[in-house]
Amino acid sequence: MKKIVRSPGSATIINAIATGFGSAFGIDLDIKCIAKTINEGIICFNDVGADVGLMELCAQKVFDYYNIDKSEFGVDLKTESNLPMASGLSSSSASSNAIVKAVSSIISDEFNLKPLDDLEVINMAIDASLEAGVTITGSFDDATASYFGGVVVTDNKNREFIIKENMEEYPILVYMPNFYSKSGDSNSERMKLLAPLVETAFEFACNKDYFKALNLNGLLYSATLGFNSSIAIDALESGAIAAGLSGTGSSFVAISSEDAIDDIKYSWNKYDGTVIKTKIDNVGCKIL
Repeated sequence: MKKIVRSPGSATIINAIATGFGSAFGIDLDIKCIAKTINEGIICFNDVGADVGLMELCAQKVFDYYNIDKSEFGVDLKTESNLPMASGLSSSSASSNAIVKAVSSIISDEFNLKPLDDLEVINMAIDASLEAGVTITGSFDDATASYFGGVVVTDNKNREFIIKENMEEYPILVYMPNFYSKSGDSNSERMKLLAPLVETAFEFACNKDYFKALNLNGLLYSATLGFNSSIAIDALESGAIAAGLSGTGSSFVAISSEDAIDDIKYSWNKYDGTVIKTKIDNVGCKIL
């Protein structure tokens, strides 16, 4: 048996590290998990050369949930990605969602068991990410924006939605500098100093003023984490609807109109790195 699951990344509106409340939206860059049944064990491979510990942990949690013995049944997992790693675009959430959904689907079909529902997949993926140390807050905002697509506003501590809805499919430009920044390595105590200011940005998000929220959040976290906020301001000056740091970096995201794309790209030419054009994703995590 073979299953292929596609899961998109997401970009930040509100980083939840300061307050425990976050907001994110799906982007049309994704990770695909190709899962096949084998006689025994869990075999993992990814096309970006990353550690496979999180992949193994996600699969093992599904095996444990269904009480499946690895010596009697197994899966071969491979992920293929056009979503940059360790860049603030929720690659860990996308990978975890895809793997948990793929392995759950295979096991439930193979043994005629009930498949995991959407929130069971998400919560199992979050638990694996926390255990692997690739997230600080559990990233319920990132995980759900990846899984459902569209935009979410969330209470990450209690893993609850405040808002979950589709978003107009604006063009998105992503600026990727030539270095990475892992979320689990970030200084959470320093970011929590921002809490009163991030709360103001979060109020914008709760009122569905997502662009103001993204702009303010991006400036606050850029200053605290030592990223160059001029990258976002250059994009705004060039016609971006909103722009800011995504996650804990290192990428910056600009929401654009079609008319402003070339001007934003031009404004970013002076920075070392890569610019990726994509769009908002409202599809989410799906079995292909």
